[in-house]
Amino acid sequence: MSTLAHTMMTAARSADSGLTGPGDLDRYPYTEAPVADRVGAPAWDGADPELGRVGRRTAGSRGRGLHGQLVQQLGQMIVSGDLGADRPLVPEEIGQRFEVSRTVVRESLRVLEAKGLVSARPNVGTRVRPVSDWNLLDPDIIEWRAFGPQRDDQRRELSELRWTIEPLAARLAAGHGREEVQQRLSDMVEIMSHAMAQGDALTFSRADTEFHALLIQIAGNRMLEHLSGIVSAALQVSGGPVTGCDRPNEASLALHARLVDALGTGDGAAAEAAMRQLLTVHPEVERVVPAPREH
Repeated sequence: MSTLAHTMMTAARSADSGLTGPGDLDRYPYTEAPVADRVGAPAWDGADPELGRVGRRTAGSRGRGLHGQLVQQLGQMIVSGDLGADRPLVPEEIGQRFEVSRTVVRESLRVLEAKGLVSARPNVGTRVRPVSDWNLLDPDIIEWRAFGPQRDDQRRELSELRWTIEPLAARLAAGHGREEVQQRLSDMVEIMSHAMAQGDALTFSRADTEFHALLIQIAGNRMLEHLSGIVSAALQVSGGPVTGCDRPNEASLALHARLVDALGTGDGAAAEAAMRQLLTVHPEVERVVPAPREH
């Protein structure tokens, strides 16, 4: 168990920096907004007052120290609606509030700009963008939405998206099986089995995430492969009444094993059917995803 657990790969999150060389940090002047525009400037009361001091003691949430913490803090505030669309974000104010340098603020705003959350324009400064401009497939935004006021919509949308992506990926993966991949998938099922027997939900979840991400990656479709991060994010933020795959039990484990067997024999239809059963929602949320089709 321990050997398998240590060799298990966690699903890769997409790169979130979007940063280039230091010289590019001044691409925009980030000038302060005119006083008239700052009447409705954001209040930072909802922010974590200890962010700066905590960041100096421990690594940031994304392994980027102060930069990573500030990205997360501002991102959560934007996604939750605490910082509404078209609100000005003045680097000097942010730096003072969070006790970080101007460089850290600018780098963080550049990350948020890459995610579509803010825009920076010469002589205008940085402003929050409307939801329609956000990169809703970004794993960080998925996480922030899933634990914010939009949690119900986010989890429903993720379930619908998985229903679209994963059965097709399972069918395609049946034609691209390799011995080492089969072994890795089998390892994940074994880890899940041990974890469930020991009541270790965290290890089960990590193995499950690896299983589904790997399945998409071996489907032989590069566009689908780019969506593996979405599925990983969906599994990591699961909560409330969701799919059978998100509730560890013997039936779920058996369906994962059936998927591996179908991939081993190249039976695409059986692999797709097993995945649809895994993604079948519980009765209390049956409106979210249709029942599995008969083949």
